Amino acid sequence: MDPSSLIGAVSIITAGLTIAIGSIGPALGEARVAAQALAAIAQQPDEANTITRTLFVSLAMIESTAIYCFVVAMILIFANPFWDAVREQVAGG
Repeated sequence: MDPSSLIGAVSIITAGLTIAIGSIGPALGEARVAAQALAAIAQQPDEANTITRTLFVSLAMIESTAIYCFVVAMILIFANPFWDAVREQVAGG
C-alpha cells in the first residue's frame, strides 16, 4: 500500500472514530441536563423562565464539544496536513 492510500485510510478511520466517540459524551450530557432541568421546573414552576434560559446556554456549550469533533473530522478528511508531506516526499524523490 502506497503512503497516499495509507494516509487516506487512516484519516477516514480516525474521522469516523472522532465522530463516533465525540458524539456519545455530548449526547449523554444533553440528556442529563434536560432531565435535571425538567425536574427543577417540576419542583419550582415559578422559575421556569430562568431554568429554561440556563438550560439553553448549557446545551449550547455541551453541543460545542460535538461540533469541535465534527470540525476535526472534516479537517482530517478534506484538509489533512499529511497529504502535503506525502506529496513533497514523492516529488522530492
